[in-house]
Amino acid sequence: MGMRKASADGITYSVATLVNDHSQYDSMLASFRQHGFDASTCEFLHVDNTGPEQTDAYSGINLLLNRAQGKYVILCHQDVRLVDDGREELDAALDDLDKRDENWALAGNAGGARAGRLVLRISDPHGEDTHIGDLPERVCALDENLIVVKRSARLGCSRDLSGFHFYGADLCLVADILGYSAYVIDFHLRHLSSGTKSPDFFTAEAAFRSKWSHALRSRWMQTTCALVPVSGGRLSRLIGGATALPIARITRRLPAAWR
Repeated sequence: MGMRKASADGITYSVATLVNDHSQYDSMLASFRQHGFDASTCEFLHVDNTGPEQTDAYSGINLLLNRAQGKYVILCHQDVRLVDDGREELDAALDDLDKRDENWALAGNAGGARAGRLVLRISDPHGEDTHIGDLPERVCALDENLIVVKRSARLGCSRDLSGFHFYGADLCLVADILGYSAYVIDFHLRHLSSGTKSPDFFTAEAAFRSKWSHALRSRWMQTTCALVPVSGGRLSRLIGGATALPIARITRRLPAAWR
């Protein structure tokens, strides 16, 4: 298997990280370089959060995605370490994903496929060399310890969310709306943290639920030439489809619609 093609700038992978501990980050960099991510086709980008001025994950990820020049952007935590798999294995996993689904835009090593089903390929404090799922497996959300973003998809995090939680799920929802898919792939690494659910986590969860409940609400879309009902529910779609024409005829007669 050959190396993944680089971008027009000659860079295949942009490894992007938010950093609040330089020693942790240096160890992460060393593990990537030892496993084939060399400077000839890879760049390493970071947002420095070691000082008093802090950048939250949503803003920081958008900054990193905008700065990245690689064909693929590896968003990862500073406390991940490559142990078995490296550049060749990631190349192979993405090659396989291209053959299965050319519309993929996100790939990770842990995520949720549906209610009650996790898909995992990771070592962390919860378990060693964990492999759950038929990989690669499509998922609706990805864990933030490692997310590979296809840069050509032009994804970004929500402007109206902040903090350090749920941005992986946020990216997956943005990708889904744009017609892209997300997968957990067979790429094993070690994550040193088990994750914590502090009060900030529950605040972020409430904000995430509120934002996306509003964004995915049922609605009538009035364009300059059509009135379109939009709903995620089958019954609402049937009702909207059946009533769209008569409602459109009525609204066209309203003074606000006159030109």
